[in-house]
Amino acid sequence: MSIRSDILPHLFGNDTMNTRELIDIGCNLTHDSFDADRPDVIEAAKAAGVGHMVVTGATEAGSLAAAQLAHDWPGTLTATAGVHPHHAVDFTHDTESVLEELHHDPNVVAVGECGLDYFRDISPRPAQYKAFERQLELAIACQKPVFLHQREAHEDFLAILKAHRSELVGAVVHCFTDGHQALLDYLELDCHIGITGWICDERRGVHLKEFVHEIPSDRLMIETDAPYLKPRDLRPKVKTHRNEPQWLPWIAQTVASARGVPTPQLIEETTRTARAFFNLR
Repeated sequence: MSIRSDILPHLFGNDTMNTRELIDIGCNLTHDSFDADRPDVIEAAKAAGVGHMVVTGATEAGSLAAAQLAHDWPGTLTATAGVHPHHAVDFTHDTESVLEELHHDPNVVAVGECGLDYFRDISPRPAQYKAFERQLELAIACQKPVFLHQREAHEDFLAILKAHRSELVGAVVHCFTDGHQALLDYLELDCHIGITGWICDERRGVHLKEFVHEIPSDRLMIETDAPYLKPRDLRPKVKTHRNEPQWLPWIAQTVASARGVPTPQLIEETTRTARAFFNLR
């Protein structure tokens, strides 16, 4: 896949990219769609101004692989370690022990992806509750922030999170796609919000443009969730369904426009916020 350097002058004008570094707080670089060209994908992202990527761990094996990638690409990649609600039924005592050990790794900067998902209910809800609560307890124990997933489960998710929030050092609701009231509820709990290319989707993401400006600048971060959620309005078009971290600048532009601020300002603010949240050097 070629580097989309053609969109950069439009986004940044005469600013050099090394002064406009972006941070992708959530990309699934362990996904098998990257197996054939993962180093190229990482280098393309760096060339596009994405200086750091947080690789999401969503299963026991995926978390181990994410941590290994972070070790292989020091300074460019870090990782999270957790179990996505889709895989909550696989959350065992042994899994918990593996995650607990991973959370002591300095290259693992957050606990998760964890939470609740009623959209598909792939794992039974009792299993989702247990896995979510145990990972919140792991985050409290290791004093690292949590990387959260919620889809069509707001009320139960909020209740569980609220019960633990005072002991958590930080929480980001990753890939936020919910409504205005959900946003206000999470901000009231002092949560950070991750915005993806969902906001670029004219079918499903228009509502986000109406209130994304209400997220305080020190609570907003951006992400691709690659290989998922490629921006539908990406121009020029590319012949792939796979999303990549190199297209984070396009998401930044869209979010900046919706917030009524220049793109370089949005990048500077979200980068600063991400560095503080994940304690990145």
